[in-house]
Amino acid sequence: MHQHISLKHLVIDGKKQIGLQYKPSKLISKLLNGLKGVKYSEEFGLAYLANNRQNFNLIVETFRGLVWLDMKYFLGNAKGQQEEIQCMRDLRNRELPKNWRSCPKAYIEKLELKHYSIRTGQVYVHAFEHFINHYKELALWAIGEEEIRSYLMQLLHEGYSDSTINQHINAIKFYYEVVEGMPNRFYSIERPKAKQKLPDVLSAEEIQQMIDLTRNLKHKTIISLLYGAGLRRSELIQLQISHIDSKRMVLQIKNAKGGKDRIVMLSKQLLLLMRDYYKAYKPKHFLIEGQFGKNYTGSSIVRVVQMAAKRAKINRKVVPHTLRHSFATHLLEAGTDLRSIQILMGHNSTKTTEIYTHVATSRLQKVISPFESLNLGS
Repeated sequence: MHQHISLKHLVIDGKKQIGLQYKPSKLISKLLNGLKGVKYSEEFGLAYLANNRQNFNLIVETFRGLVWLDMKYFLGNAKGQQEEIQCMRDLRNRELPKNWRSCPKAYIEKLELKHYSIRTGQVYVHAFEHFINHYKELALWAIGEEEIRSYLMQLLHEGYSDSTINQHINAIKFYYEVVEGMPNRFYSIERPKAKQKLPDVLSAEEIQQMIDLTRNLKHKTIISLLYGAGLRRSELIQLQISHIDSKRMVLQIKNAKGGKDRIVMLSKQLLLLMRDYYKAYKPKHFLIEGQFGKNYTGSSIVRVVQMAAKRAKINRKVVPHTLRHSFATHLLEAGTDLRSIQILMGHNSTKTTEIYTHVATSRLQKVISPFESLNLGS
């Protein structure tokens, strides 16, 4: 089944709806016409039905075996999905400067269909619009490699970072290769050579100090999860109570970077801490909740980590990702193989994980410095 429909949460006129997002086809149109009560929202660009169990079952039965139903958005965080749809709608309906060449509608639709994150979508649209407004006099099909190279050279001369230039390349390639379906049209466009920066890592003693000197139970749990499970900040924010499997002693990480799921180990000590936290705070849906049951914010997590580092008298920059880097490095130093660390970290390739071999001290400790052979006696 190559055709698929994504179910999403909608609120229209204050009433909950089941949104159906799909790429038009004769089969889907025919099946939709057979759904009693189905409507179409021009505002959201989605077909929809009233959100109730009867209609949900009707949708499942109508498309069963014919069209794949993608439920990951619908069965996840309803508030988050509504915000996602709102953000994509905002991208389409932005107020643009006069004579500004806007991103093609098909570009934004393809970002949605490919389930790109809101953040990535915003970056791609901004970058692509910057590019096409550089060549306002040219039709998009008329822009070739020579023009793209000239544009990228201008970004370089204007002082744009390598990562920003790479984002522009990705945004341009997305249009021609994904939206217009021209595979590898610009395969020979050179990317800036990536600079290899070593990750910042804390010692186990420093992390112990951060945890010990944090009195607030919620904050202690946040720091312990970031380090003890190697979580990204976004993964911690989205971690739900139902994702904790205490029988198998694992955490289920859902829809992480790149839309991937994975499982990570759950230590006994961390589980006991989480249980104490649960009894004290009684979260309803997400494990780490903010006020009124809302998502904890990323900026709040940054502040928690930075304040803990300050209390531990760590005189260098410490961010949530520092704890994730420390998790991987300490596993490697303890003898864990790279493949296992790759899986726990959710990396696509061991090449990404290999960076930790450059900061792990276990190998260095086995090497004797030639300085030791010098006679420094008076």
